[in-house]
Amino acid sequence: MSNIPSELKYASSHEWVRAEGDGTYTVGITEHAQELLGDMVFVELPEVGDEVDAGEDCAVAESVKAASDIYAPITGEVVAINEDLEDAPETVNNDAFGDGWLFRVKASDEAELGNLLDAEGYANSIDED
Repeated sequence: MSNIPSELKYASSHEWVRAEGDGTYTVGITEHAQELLGDMVFVELPEVGDEVDAGEDCAVAESVKAASDIYAPITGEVVAINEDLEDAPETVNNDAFGDGWLFRVKASDEAELGNLLDAEGYANSIDED
């Protein structure tokens, strides 16, 4: 069973969201998602300043197995990207919930967080896969 931190929110498309306490939210992919993808070889991130819409694809994770779209779990403006992934995409495999974060979003509507799953809901959604 994958590690599913209880303090995070989750999208059924396997992204996680962590509130930073200042109206911004860090986004990454879950440990379960990186396990399914396998060894990361490239991560294409949105640009700082891009507007992303909840449920829309905004990044791509490429592994030795496949390329997979990454979806914005909430709507907002990208305020930071994890530039370290350019040289070390495997960080997503090694620390999906920490140093393997992908980007930060300044939320347009924090109420959208209510549409995301808690840890238990996400665990149930991956058990159904």
